[in-house]
Amino acid sequence: MKANMGSADRIIRVLVALAVITLVATGTLSGIWSVVGLVLAGVFLLTSLVRFCPLYLPFGIRTNRVRKSA
Repeated sequence: MKANMGSADRIIRVLVALAVITLVATGTLSGIWSVVGLVLAGVFLLTSLVRFCPLYLPFGIRTNRVRKSA
């Protein structure tokens, strides 16, 4: 697994995950939507932690800088 997420992408995912967790904690999201939101938040946090998003592979997306070796 090569990292394919840049720091801006990771920060945005963490912020979205924290926002969803806050919405669930305050009761704004409830029922099935709270479960879906928490699963999505968990996936966002996990992918941010490992710097790899499997959904980027089929589309060839890379948000990190590729360093060229000298």
